[in-house]
Amino acid sequence: MKKFIPAIFLTIAMAFALCACSGGSSSSDSEDTGAKTEEATENTADDAAKAEETAEKTEAKADEGTAEQRAALNKAETYSEMMHMSYQGIYDQLTSEYGEQFAPEDAQWAMDHLEADWNKNALESAINYRDNLSMSTDAIYDQLVSEYGEKFTPEQAQYAVDNMPEES
Repeated sequence: MKKFIPAIFLTIAMAFALCACSGGSSSSDSEDTGAKTEEATENTADDAAKAEETAEKTEAKADEGTAEQRAALNKAETYSEMMHMSYQGIYDQLTSEYGEQFAPEDAQWAMDHLEADWNKNALESAINYRDNLSMSTDAIYDQLVSEYGEKFTPEQAQYAVDNMPEES
């Protein structure tokens, strides 16, 4: 079985190696190096803590729910992250007889466990409509809120049209 060395120890070891290699540097150089080493150590520790937290959340999600619910959640995450769909759009796709055909209760479980930034999804959709279909701002808003379109809330659609960056 392989043993993994936590990133914090590697960072500390690298910092000591850097200090040893610098040899005859002035005290101000040593102070700068020490401050940089301390900052790098803190950043690495923060990154390691975030990675561990994400892994724990993913593991907790996998421990919850049935296989169908977890499958629905995986699909929902894909629709959110890749296609930037709305809450209602994802739910409808999960339950559609022409879509994923999940049971409504499994789809709802997935939606309850889905972590998504709906404003960001609306914004990404708006940018796509503007850049690829050359739609006006009014037409984009209408498409975002349409029951036949994206099904974002009026607030999410307004956020999107208000925050679209200039065309590149």
